Amino acid sequence: MRIRFKKWARPELAASPFCMDNAFALAGTWRQQFAKPEQPFYVELGCGKGGWVSQAAVLHPENNYLALDIKSEMLAVAKRKTEQAFAEAGREPENIRLSILNIERISEVLKPEDGVDRIYINFCNPWPKEGHKKRRLTHPRQLRQYAAILRGELHFKTDDCDLFTESIEYFEQSGWEILTKSFDLHADEPADNIRTEHENMFTEMGKKIHFLIAKPPADAFGKPVPNLHAPDTVKLFHALEKQRMLGILTEEQFEQRKREILGEPEEVPHDEGMEVEK
Repeated sequence: MRIRFKKWARPELAASPFCMDNAFALAGTWRQQFAKPEQPFYVELGCGKGGWVSQAAVLHPENNYLALDIKSEMLAVAKRKTEQAFAEAGREPENIRLSILNIERISEVLKPEDGVDRIYINFCNPWPKEGHKKRRLTHPRQLRQYAAILRGELHFKTDDCDLFTESIEYFEQSGWEILTKSFDLHADEPADNIRTEHENMFTEMGKKIHFLIAKPPADAFGKPVPNLHAPDTVKLFHALEKQRMLGILTEEQFEQRKREILGEPEEVPHDEGMEVEK
């Protein structure tokens, strides 16, 4: 989702008591940032304008919520929506925190000791082009990071059928257990489903909402994951890229070496004759 530059965004975020501008420094101490650290700790990845989390935090004061997004402009709108929602409820936003983060670096900000009880991914960028799919929030590279910090479930919702069907493969390939799966959430909508502006818009357009709940492998919690932004890793990737450009490594060897470094499984080719559940 594109959003225009807002010069007021960063100053407002910096002045807000529930917007945290030092996410990396808070790694391992997120529960202590809430008035009631003993409450369940839920995280929304790519919160956008805050349509979901601003409602969830008001409706469920018994939970603590951390909402993350890469754009300060998005987060600033989420901050205003949160303030409005809590003002209407006559409460202070004690159980919600917002922070700017590139989700690719989530394992640097959230640690096993933070005890994340649930992750939400709502209507994320589908990144449909083949060369961009590794940027998806449901890509195996990301799932590995979530599994290391998540002791509960992941809830995923999207209007994009291709993203959803391929994400199911990502979860299964990564050893996650899919507990619930629906290609038409509104056909039998759960009472606790929180609809956002975009969810209503997609529904009015005739698009079906897809939804799943998945649980990570039990033995993945607490396991270290590669830091893609660490200087040594960046240097190694640059060296591999140079070898590929010089013809020392073939494209297949290059991709294989990258997977070995990242600890990613072999990609299973799609069977073109396989029918996909509708």
